Amino acid sequence: MADPTGINTAGKVANVGSNPAKSSGDDDDKMATMRSRLQMAMAAYSDSREDELDDLRFMAGSPDNQWQWPADVLATRGSVQGQTINARPCLTINKLPQHVRMVTNEQRQNRPSGKVIPADDNADVQVAEIFNGVVRHIEYMSDADVAYDTACDNQVTYGEGYIRLLTEYCNDETFDQDIKIGRVRNAFSVYMDPTIQDPCGADAKWCFITQDILTTEYEEMFPDASPVSTLMAQGVGNESMSQWLAENTIRIAEYFYYENERATLHLYPDNQTAFRGSQRDKQLSGMFGKPIRSREVDRKKVMWMKTNGFDVLEEREWPGKWIPVVRVIGNEWEVEGRMYISGLVRNAKDAQRMYNYWTSQEAEMLALAPKAPFIGYGGQFEGYEMQWKTANTTNWPYLEVNPDVTDGAGSVLPLPQRAPPPLPQTGLIQAKMGAAEDIKGTTGQYDASLGMGGNERSAKAIVAREKQGDTGTYHYVDNLARAIRHLTRQIVDIIPKIYDTQRIARIIGVDGEVDMVKFNPMQQEPVKEIRDMDTGALIEKIYNPSVGVYDVMVTTGPGYMTKRQEALDAMSQILQSNPQLWAVAGDLFIKNMDWPGAQEMAQRFKKILDPKVLSEGDQSPEMMAAQQQIEAMTQELNRVTDILQNVQDSTEQQKVEIDRYKSEVDAYNAETKRIGVVSGGMTPEQIQEIVMNTIAAAMDTGDLIDGAPEMREMPDMADVVGMQGGGMPPEMPMGGEMPMEGEMPPEGLM
Repeated sequence: MADPTGINTAGKVANVGSNPAKSSGDDDDKMATMRSRLQMAMAAYSDSREDELDDLRFMAGSPDNQWQWPADVLATRGSVQGQTINARPCLTINKLPQHVRMVTNEQRQNRPSGKVIPADDNADVQVAEIFNGVVRHIEYMSDADVAYDTACDNQVTYGEGYIRLLTEYCNDETFDQDIKIGRVRNAFSVYMDPTIQDPCGADAKWCFITQDILTTEYEEMFPDASPVSTLMAQGVGNESMSQWLAENTIRIAEYFYYENERATLHLYPDNQTAFRGSQRDKQLSGMFGKPIRSREVDRKKVMWMKTNGFDVLEEREWPGKWIPVVRVIGNEWEVEGRMYISGLVRNAKDAQRMYNYWTSQEAEMLALAPKAPFIGYGGQFEGYEMQWKTANTTNWPYLEVNPDVTDGAGSVLPLPQRAPPPLPQTGLIQAKMGAAEDIKGTTGQYDASLGMGGNERSAKAIVAREKQGDTGTYHYVDNLARAIRHLTRQIVDIIPKIYDTQRIARIIGVDGEVDMVKFNPMQQEPVKEIRDMDTGALIEKIYNPSVGVYDVMVTTGPGYMTKRQEALDAMSQILQSNPQLWAVAGDLFIKNMDWPGAQEMAQRFKKILDPKVLSEGDQSPEMMAAQQQIEAMTQELNRVTDILQNVQDSTEQQKVEIDRYKSEVDAYNAETKRIGVVSGGMTPEQIQEIVMNTIAAAMDTGDLIDGAPEMREMPDMADVVGMQGGGMPPEMPMGGEMPMEGEMPPEGLM
């Protein structure tokens, strides 16, 4: 049954409370704690934020709203509620935006940026660069520059700004999530734990981000939640509910807080740890058995809740270990236990008011002063009174006078002259100039910082004067850099938890070039290289961001485009003085140009450069693979060449041995035939002497092979004598050849 009036629901609330099925004693305590914390934060920030709101209004002051004039002063000058009759001037010459923009625009030109670095021996430099690329991609997709600029504007204007982290699904058809950097336009909607000590709020235990919406929008956005009428009935007599409900609006708050969970930590060999009951603990216990040591710890997890002050509209765990709201602080003081925050405008307000007052006083004095009259002698204006009476308001082409010769000497008297106009008082001018100087003094920015010329002539002196102004406001830039460092740490912390499955992620290089990388959280090593089995060429790299510990440092300076322009100017000067460097670095010079087609021209120019001047990183993957293949083929060719050379050397050596053996055989046969011819007419003694001489000569010339088993046997003298008749020894072959004992022909000749 419908209950449009809410009477029946209110009656049920009076008896059993709203949504009894969803509530419990723990939930009631949690919601009571939540309301108590918000009330405490609002009380702690109340005094400071009242002044901050006035600073914001003063900064936005203009001649139309007159927010730079106190209400009591306006009441005395007659310009309240449109009453301008007999009103005194209330001019607004707002000089503060210029001083604020000098700080915020300097930050836009030199944006702080976080840089991920390895922090332990398991981390890898390549993975750190991938982290940097992912962070740049997140900043690009989130329009993070808008979030940074808004936080910086609020920080410099009234003292505090905020940046937040979000996660959202990539699209409606996937469970993959992306990390986003969110803008907080209204810093007064954030209530952070006032007991924090860290300027960025890294040690905050809880934080609220509130939003007031219309009751009709609330019922459309949360149809299953308690209706407004029920909440109003529940809040009767409850002062803590008054800050949640208004006549036509209801407050919705995002509430971040820590929830402690008692757990047991186990220690295994090689200093490996795991919580009891976790998957890793099961793996380690299966490998090593019982743990070496155990201890009880309080595990903190960050919880996120969306609430209307009474109901839990949504709730889930945040994957990071910090509350994802980062504070950007300006000036901060703690006085008597209360925190006071301010920006650049706070101390310059009185000087700006005085400047407006003295400017208005000067305008009033000059406006009320009579116009300079004409002075002449009596009788000179007779007959021309009408023209002279309207001379200050009408542009007459000429004015006539009567000559007057009554000086007694007959001389014509001088023509009428205008009296000198009224001038502002010297004291008024000095007071106005003093107020302008006071604005510079309270903001820490003087003429050189504001672009005004001085006595300096050299560039070094001008830069030194400008640096003085930058030093006076540098704490704003430094505090923003700390906030971005803490924000980047949070991104690095949750990247392995969001990219927890195999996926392809986009990264952006420092030069803005986009690339794709593959993540695999299951692999053991931080970087895995996959190469071709044949050529050894690198195919791809796979990264695991969850291996190792990484930290963040922050750098502040010109952006890449500014550095690129500076590099282009420097290279232009170098190439003008040394044109021969075009053959070495011409492609780099063209690459830094911004005109269309510069990148294509740089690629073409690189092709005509000497390959020796190109580093390995300058070559394309195809060229690197081809080069590796050529090197492998060259090594194989050298190996085959060595084998062929060895075969050729062996063949030639064998041929030499064969030729030498044939020569020895031929010489032996020739000597044998000669002895056979001459032996017929010789005595045995003569034959023996010839044989002995022949053997001695062979030994002297080396014809006898060293290392032979034994010297060739001398033929028996009876056998020699037997040869005198032309007969052959019994062992001699028919061919007349006599092989030596113990010596065989070379292998292959048998």
